[in-house]
Amino acid sequence: MGLEAVVEDIRGKGRSEAEKIRAESRQEVEHILAAANKRVAEIKLATEEEMAKQATHLLSMEVSAANLLVKRELLNTKKEMLNQVYQTTLAEISRLPESFHKEAIKKLLTDARKEIPKGTVYCNARDVPAAKAVLSEHHDFAGFSLGKPIDIEGGIIIEGEGGGLQIDYSYRTFLDRVWESGLKDASDILFA
Repeated sequence: MGLEAVVEDIRGKGRSEAEKIRAESRQEVEHILAAANKRVAEIKLATEEEMAKQATHLLSMEVSAANLLVKRELLNTKKEMLNQVYQTTLAEISRLPESFHKEAIKKLLTDARKEIPKGTVYCNARDVPAAKAVLSEHHDFAGFSLGKPIDIEGGIIIEGEGGGLQIDYSYRTFLDRVWESGLKDASDILFA
């Protein structure tokens, strides 16, 4: 065998070996690319799932915040309406006829006399004539005198001798008690 044949044989073996290495490299590259593509797809899917999860969470938070805002506005509106009802009630009580206020003063003085037998009676300017009439017509109230008018919607405030004891029988005080105890019922009736 000549030198050329040996060289040709070596070249053939080299080509064959190079082709084999190229084929193995292509397989390795394809395997690496397939694994990378699989990993990319997994990362993409995980990212999409996380983004969808965060979007749902953000949407849920926005809906909750909007619902809270609506509830707050509704409560503020209800509160304003209840305040209007309260003020209207006080105004309507004030507009009742003098005979109502006179009877109320008599009843309130009768109740107050159990705790304060003598003292000064205060009422608003509108009720001064009614209070004077009650004090002068009923000798049970001889221990009471009429004080200067004060700024209340109606009712009376009684101050014992020496100013040590005071009873607030003003209409606002009674309405506040009723209001606090019946606020839920009033709200249920108005907004049911």
